[in-house]
Amino acid sequence: MSVSEPRRVLGAGDAALLGVGSMLGAGVFTVFGPAAASAGTWLLAAVLLAGAAAFMNATSTAQLAAQYPSAGGAFVYGRERLGPWAGFVAGWGFVTGKTASCAAMALVIAESLRAAGLVPDGWTRVAAAAAVIGVALLNLRGVTKTAGVTRVLVGLVLAGLGAVLLAAWLRGEPEPARALPAGPLPVGGVLQAAGLMFFAFAGYARIATLAAEVREPRRTIPRAVVTALGFVVALYAVLAATLLAVLGPSRLAGAAAPLALLAGAGAADGPTTGALPVWIGLLGAVSAAGALLGLMAGLSRTGHAMAEAGELPRWIAPLDPRTGVPARAELVFTGLIVAAVLLGDLRGVIGFSSFGVLVYYLVANLAAWTQSGADRIYPRWMQAAGAVCCAALAVSLPWEAVLGGAAVAAVGVGVRLARLRAARTAA
Repeated sequence: MSVSEPRRVLGAGDAALLGVGSMLGAGVFTVFGPAAASAGTWLLAAVLLAGAAAFMNATSTAQLAAQYPSAGGAFVYGRERLGPWAGFVAGWGFVTGKTASCAAMALVIAESLRAAGLVPDGWTRVAAAAAVIGVALLNLRGVTKTAGVTRVLVGLVLAGLGAVLLAAWLRGEPEPARALPAGPLPVGGVLQAAGLMFFAFAGYARIATLAAEVREPRRTIPRAVVTALGFVVALYAVLAATLLAVLGPSRLAGAAAPLALLAGAGAADGPTTGALPVWIGLLGAVSAAGALLGLMAGLSRTGHAMAEAGELPRWIAPLDPRTGVPARAELVFTGLIVAAVLLGDLRGVIGFSSFGVLVYYLVANLAAWTQSGADRIYPRWMQAAGAVCCAALAVSLPWEAVLGGAAVAAVGVGVRLARLRAARTAA
């Protein structure tokens, strides 16, 4: 095999596991509170809407990845089906949005460790930067190492979440009536909550961006994507219903650490005591670390594909001859993520990340719409519904996220226009 080609070493189980690991990250520990503040008792509707949008997007990316089993995800699909500009918009939305996502995951790791008493106050950003560097070093060893570590992390997180849910129901405190929608449907609030919840789902695309390293991609990728997403949608729905039943919408909306409250950690605005804060903190750190592993792996692969196409500097494109990893791209994005960690804010990067990723999936749905014949796996109405959902959720996000995302997109378009103009002049 040429050193310029990644190695196909992932089966359906490992691919689905990477998707689950990417989704079970910071979102499950951070998003339910802000989403409940927007949707109230209609939180479960927002979770299901975000899950439905994610499912439409997942089927589109799976269908496209089966035809184009190469690194790069919707950047490649947009170029092949819609032209270079569409591919660039998708790729730019992905690398900017996912850089923010990685910074958010790293900050959650550090904040979780600080809450557990393992990181001193004032050192959270340093700890977050150290987490990014550690994950990068692991990813540089190869995707099989990434999958192996993700398997362990996902197992720990699922065991912890299962224990939290079991403890909540065994205490006999849940009031199921609290989880039932009350009052008229707040359409705007549910849409905004779904847009925020999308941050907690946006991990299944890691399977598509790693398509060049998956065995039998036409069969494996659709199975892995649907399996991973279906599992996480069900888990999030159970968590949302339990949080509402135990805490109620008002208490949940004001909770900075809803899972700690769910486990019986104390009042919504009071400190926790005993071993539980340490346990919840470690669980949050482990969960975010698993997501960060998958996110950084997918980010470097998309950067590699964009660099090979000349949309990013070509010197970051080469693959390591021993591991098949785009090492230079991994190092470049590691530096950008560390900078975002040192300068950014956790609340702001969640909305910004959702905007960029929704733009990415909008292009993916439009690209899948153009497929036909043997390349078509799912009906066209699913791609149309996915595109509409992406657009609606993107514009429903908090206005700061919409303006920030639009500004960064405009910068990318401006840089590309300048580069094309310079190339024409030189020719």
